[in-house]
Amino acid sequence: MDDGKTRTSAKGVPDADALRRKYLAEAEKRLRADGPTHYRFIDAELESFLADPYAGTPPAREPRTAEVEVAIIGGGFGGLLTAARLRDAGIEDFLIIEKAADFGGVWYWNRYPGIACDIESYIYMPLLEELGSLPSKKYAPGAEILAHAQAIGRHYDLYPKSLFQTTANAMVWNDKDCQWELATDRGDKIRAHFVCIAPGPFPWPKLPGIPGIETFRGKAFHTGRWDYEYTGGRSGSEVLERLADKTVGVIGTGASALQCVPVLGRSAKHLYVFQRTPATVDVRGNQPTDPAFAASLKPGWQQRRMDNFTAAISGSSSEIDMVNDAWSRSLATLNRFSGDDPETIEKRQQADFRKLEELRARIDSIVKDPATAESLKPWYNLMCKRPGFHDEYLQTFNRPNVTLVDTEGRGIDRITPSGVVAKGREYRLDCIVYATGFEFLPKLDHRIGFDIVGRGGQRMSESWERGISSLWGLHMRGYPNCFILGNVQQGISPNFVYLHNELSRHIAFVVAKARTRGIRSMEPTPEAESAWVQRVMSLAPTRRRLQKDCTPSYINNEGHLDDLAIRNNFFYGGAATYNKLLAEWRADDSMPGLVITYNDGR
Repeated sequence: MDDGKTRTSAKGVPDADALRRKYLAEAEKRLRADGPTHYRFIDAELESFLADPYAGTPPAREPRTAEVEVAIIGGGFGGLLTAARLRDAGIEDFLIIEKAADFGGVWYWNRYPGIACDIESYIYMPLLEELGSLPSKKYAPGAEILAHAQAIGRHYDLYPKSLFQTTANAMVWNDKDCQWELATDRGDKIRAHFVCIAPGPFPWPKLPGIPGIETFRGKAFHTGRWDYEYTGGRSGSEVLERLADKTVGVIGTGASALQCVPVLGRSAKHLYVFQRTPATVDVRGNQPTDPAFAASLKPGWQQRRMDNFTAAISGSSSEIDMVNDAWSRSLATLNRFSGDDPETIEKRQQADFRKLEELRARIDSIVKDPATAESLKPWYNLMCKRPGFHDEYLQTFNRPNVTLVDTEGRGIDRITPSGVVAKGREYRLDCIVYATGFEFLPKLDHRIGFDIVGRGGQRMSESWERGISSLWGLHMRGYPNCFILGNVQQGISPNFVYLHNELSRHIAFVVAKARTRGIRSMEPTPEAESAWVQRVMSLAPTRRRLQKDCTPSYINNEGHLDDLAIRNNFFYGGAATYNKLLAEWRADDSMPGLVITYNDGR
């Protein structure tokens, strides 16, 4: 049996055959016939997991009846950027519909202790230059990012144009008037010439499909709805004082767990961390913003820095890596080898092996107990899961009150009224924290909570079942004047805001062009959609090659990477290529690929 311990050859380089066997064996432990469906949607029985712990009952108000040029669904960074770019283009007639009580999107809901950005704040937090602000740290804490979203709302005077604690629940195309008719759960009736849907790629917390979740009698919540009333403290706290006499279990070891586990380890009487698949944990190296750096910035600095990061992680040559973090250094090395010939493929794999050996060696250098260190080691290629970064997570397992429960790929057996059963043993708990992540790119009707009814009564849910056809993932035939910032068939980058930044500019450009030219409706031609789908699918072989032996994760559809999963996912040609295509389209005054009707009847 290959135990993975013989990993280097006599020459000191990774033993590729031994590592391949180890990686494959570890992936096979975690493959499930039910794939992505083994996660449990939060239904009525578990609706308390979705309750807003940060806002009370929505204040009473009269239903709103309005007719606007643009309706924006979503008040996260995608919606905020779209509203800001519309304002920059001189378009004032818009309305934002947001289910939360404030702006922020994912940063409104995710306020768990220790939360911070895992992308450098100077390139992640949008509109810094426009607001004349800088984050306090290279990786800003979540509370600061939420405050920045609110500052964008104030700077662009978006609060008067927003309906908070309001959920859109219907959207139907009126072909006679060339308008969208929207309804909300507050009785609002909104008619809009254009609609921009900005739900984000991770809209809903997800729970594992573990039997017995609803039976637990202690406290249980998801990291996306942290209960500070129970734990004490607040977002950014170093200690949660009300856990001093509590035994806590954390289920999940992804990005959320990396950040909250150190705080829970300092706070709880005892902490159990239940692990199915270990994360990669590289150095974060957070540090305060250097005043000299702030003083050196020239106009246009943020866009240049975003572009530089994107070039670096794609393996493009650049004189300097401005961001110079674990993301850019690691991906720059791997993505230099982007060809599909056998020699290039093997060079990339060897570089990946070396990187993971480095990360496994880091674990050995930090974690004192050899058995725990071995359990924390990831055995898969770097991009099989979203890479993790932290400077305290591994150290937490040296604490006497912290126990790693490695389920060795099996997952948890069941939840009982008093705790968690894993590998046949029951762990009695006062509190369970589900750090189990979020639904990734589910069907759009599920993400936004209603089906979109387009021309002729066609429903977007049915389009998704067949496989999305779109132009750039932004427009869909049969759904005129509708823009989707949904990431499906759109460029991919670890920095989602970089893409939303470009898409929001593009949307504002198109809406402004429609106003100038008297455009009544627009949607893609069949030929334009077909060409874009073909381009998305042309990258399927490369994606399958890179992810076919990966451990299951949302990135490879939990090991079920079929054509539909690839089609209803990102465009894998990269963010820089995608953004360039949009810029080239804007430079062509004929607006190619769109069927356009005009107010004068043309």
